[in-house]
Amino acid sequence: MIEQSSELKKESSMGVMDKLKTMNIQLLVMIAAIVFIMLFFSVMTEWSYLTPRNISNLFRQTSITGILAIGMVFVIISGEIDLSVGSMMGLLGGVAAILDVWFGLPLPVTIVITLVAGFVLGVWNGWWVAYRKVPSFIVTLAGMLAFRGILIGITDGTTVAPTSDAMSIIGQSYLPNMVSLAIGIGCLAMYFAWQQKRNGMRKKYNLEVASTQSTLTKSAVIGVAVLTIIFLLNDYRGVPTPVLMLTFFLLVGTFIATKSRFGRRIYAIGGNIDASRLSGINVERTKLSVYAMNGFLVAVAALILSSRLGAGSPSAGNIAELDAIAACVIGGTSMAGGVGTVIGAVIGAFIMASLDNGMSMMDVPTFWQYIVKGGILLLAVWMDSATKQKR
Repeated sequence: MIEQSSELKKESSMGVMDKLKTMNIQLLVMIAAIVFIMLFFSVMTEWSYLTPRNISNLFRQTSITGILAIGMVFVIISGEIDLSVGSMMGLLGGVAAILDVWFGLPLPVTIVITLVAGFVLGVWNGWWVAYRKVPSFIVTLAGMLAFRGILIGITDGTTVAPTSDAMSIIGQSYLPNMVSLAIGIGCLAMYFAWQQKRNGMRKKYNLEVASTQSTLTKSAVIGVAVLTIIFLLNDYRGVPTPVLMLTFFLLVGTFIATKSRFGRRIYAIGGNIDASRLSGINVERTKLSVYAMNGFLVAVAALILSSRLGAGSPSAGNIAELDAIAACVIGGTSMAGGVGTVIGAVIGAFIMASLDNGMSMMDVPTFWQYIVKGGILLLAVWMDSATKQKR
């Protein structure tokens, strides 16, 4: 019995080590991809790619795809898919522009109505998937077509512009330099304090804790990276407000995924829906909540997009679902469900935005941009399938 228990402990520890190695490999691959993309486009654009102005623009582009990816990653982890986020974002952005331009509503009212509309549309998708048992592929494909049709109908196929100066605050404003620096230092201090508390709790219960040198090295790398980004952005105009919003939802999403019962239920459902149901998890309600959360985040992205464009366009959000899904898969999310991280999805969104930005600066034709992004999505899914087979 003692030998069997020791063998089980060894197997479980090996399983944990395998998972850690897989996560580290994925992180290293993504970092290597970002470095390669940065160097390639910098050389091809005579280093104008790395100017503070373009870095600021790149982060603003990432904010929209990143917020969409945060919602999408929970949907995919739960074992479902949402093909309607691009059309939904276009529709909600059009609604926000109409409320602002045609009706002249105050900005807070416009924001509340748009967010509520996104939540309702998410609930609509979730109700069909969770309670009517219609495959999510079909439900969201229908939504993609219907939402785009509604957008063209309510705008009469024309661009609704220009939005008010108040509306531009959402997507075109910047934080003052000292404010962004203070927020960055404050967030780093909170993170380091949380890490220390977490390590203390693990020691208390005799769990494995990383070495002091490893912890200090990791903290130093994170601190230098965050402060470098802030100084780069401050060198242009400051940290864009959409980047601050992306950071906020990144932290909230990570907390939900790793520290909440709701997050654990999502992973359990994606890993094994039958076992989750037998263990007492309300699968239908959880999936409905996931789609409602996704709809809310799509509404946030829609407000940023309309504010940044200064208009509501019938073509807004076209193929945005491809970028969101690709960002999740590149970030290590499994299309089979049950596996994925919020931070990985946001890093994947940064990679997709980097490709868009670099190819646009090189004047690459639009059709080639679609081909490249489609190829990357196929490659990422293939790598996920190959990794799953090895496991």
